[in-house]
Amino acid sequence: MSRRQMDITPELMLRAYRIGLFPMAESRDARTLYWLDPEQRGVIPLTDFHLSRRLARRMRQSPYRVTANRAFERVIDECAAPRPSSPESWINAEIRALFLALHEQGHAHSIESWQGETIVGGLYGVAIGGAFFGESMFSRADDASKIALVNLVARLRLCGFTLLDAQFQTAHLAQFGTQEVPRAIYKRMLSLAVDVPAEFASELPDDVLAAEVAQLRSGPD
Repeated sequence: MSRRQMDITPELMLRAYRIGLFPMAESRDARTLYWLDPEQRGVIPLTDFHLSRRLARRMRQSPYRVTANRAFERVIDECAAPRPSSPESWINAEIRALFLALHEQGHAHSIESWQGETIVGGLYGVAIGGAFFGESMFSRADDASKIALVNLVARLRLCGFTLLDAQFQTAHLAQFGTQEVPRAIYKRMLSLAVDVPAEFASELPDDVLAAEVAQLRSGPD
């Protein structure tokens, strides 16, 4: 972890992501950002993503309407909001502004889960070449963020992405087959992925996405 030494711009953010760095704040009120370069990196496998039978059944019931890039600002605000399990947040005002700028430039994307006209879950991240850097997710209803993640994985696979970076391994992400990758190996994976000519698609047919979800490996509940 290194303290910020200069003003961070969206362009600097993109250069940093390309070499494996990402910024965080210590709290939502913090005025200092830090560059992180973890020794172990959490990576969600796109070719061997684990979809439990329970969640696969749940998705076939279509409990939520899932969209992409329909409510980016709302998603990042929900990710930063206090919750019982995590009252604090690493998303401060500067992080928020930087990601909104990246979204306006077409580099940052969100996935949203909706119940009617109410957003109940989602996630956001940055796409560079064939690499997608997942930043944060939130859930206000059962499985809402999980279903958003499965939709993201299907979307990335269809669009030719090769790397889904989760930053850190967590118990929540482990259920999807997330692996910890040493820094040197991760950076080799990253250097290949960012040069892949992939492009994030906000609009894909529902039947195409559903067919891709059906291709994901299902295992124990």
